[in-house]
Amino acid sequence: MTVVRYVLVKVRPGVSLDEFEKFEREVDYVKAAQNPSIVSYRTHRIQDLDPGIEGGPWDFMERIEVTSRAEYEKQAASGSKEFLDLLYSKWLDRSKTVALWSDLVEP
Repeated sequence: MTVVRYVLVKVRPGVSLDEFEKFEREVDYVKAAQNPSIVSYRTHRIQDLDPGIEGGPWDFMERIEVTSRAEYEKQAASGSKEFLDLLYSKWLDRSKTVALWSDLVEP
């Protein structure tokens, strides 16, 4: 079964969206590639939200396909903890960034 985590990201006040994109390309994509539980990781800049979507606004959406939720969370709890602390202390607004887990519905 394909397991995907989606993260709706809001950057911290004062953080440039272009600078965050540079960080994503130069640091976050590299870090994700080192995590053996991640099959695919991509970040998308949100252009527009349909009316009625509450909780935002968000700036980016991440799609993280993993081998298993348990393995991903295990890795995040160990090797990625310092990196996640950096993300939230420098780049992301924790109060607005939300995530959800999904299972792919195969055709």
